[in-house]
Amino acid sequence: MVRVELVEDPVALLERTGAFLARDGLLNTVVGSVTARAVAADAAGVERDPTVPRWWAIMTDDAGEVVGVAMRTAPGAPHPLYVLAMPDEAARAFAQAIDDRGEEVLAVNGVLPATQVVADELARLQGGSVVEDQHTRLFELGQLVWPVTRPPGLLRLAERGDAELCLAWFQAFLADADEQAGRPRGSSPEISSFSLDDMHRRIADEQVWLWTLDDGTAVHVTAASPPAFGVSRIGPVYTPPEHRGRGYASSAVAEVSHRVHGTGARVCLFTDQANPTSNGIYQALGYERVADLVNLAIRR
Repeated sequence: MVRVELVEDPVALLERTGAFLARDGLLNTVVGSVTARAVAADAAGVERDPTVPRWWAIMTDDAGEVVGVAMRTAPGAPHPLYVLAMPDEAARAFAQAIDDRGEEVLAVNGVLPATQVVADELARLQGGSVVEDQHTRLFELGQLVWPVTRPPGLLRLAERGDAELCLAWFQAFLADADEQAGRPRGSSPEISSFSLDDMHRRIADEQVWLWTLDDGTAVHVTAASPPAFGVSRIGPVYTPPEHRGRGYASSAVAEVSHRVHGTGARVCLFTDQANPTSNGIYQALGYERVADLVNLAIRR
């Protein structure tokens, strides 16, 4: 028998599941970083949007051991679930608990195969069919391989005055990913997860870098998440179309990865498997495949 408990306090979530999340900080990086960001936002008194769901689910077995964790924190509609690896029994119990709450779910993201099990069970309980919206791949930096050539310019930390530009590029990154995957441009619910206030916090926390030319023109942005359970995640990584093909992304990601790794953190990133260009760039830098994940939609 699997017990499902929902919590709304990120501190309580970390207290209950910290050991579980730490066992595989790499695969659990999204839950780890999102929860850490929620703790920091609460501590800073950041006002929450009451229309956005924010809760975490803890699945435990008969002995009370944590066997799975999931969350619903995405600010953009349809507010997809995010599911970590767990036994099929726990995944089905989680889906049943969601249905018992009367909570409609139209999207489920996360680690395979648990994400597929949750989505299939929700479709069975609530009606509808499951379709794949995006297939992603998690990579970890192995031995960094520096690009053969370095483009002109240099990498610098973004400053407060760069916030609007960085925000626009973060949003363009997601819009381009939609287009490359054959989805309507701008359809990603994650676009609304970026705001100017959030960008100011990221910049103040030194999480965003720009590649700039000698005349000061910014031509590329790369970001990284603060380490959670010893793992930092690179992204977004974006170069405007007019500046592509010059090696800015490769050099920026290599330098940011080197700096983050130098702090003692493991370094990872996600790619959209529909974008072979970015997949090739990261593997050439020494990133190695860890696991496949998926974003699923439930059509009704």
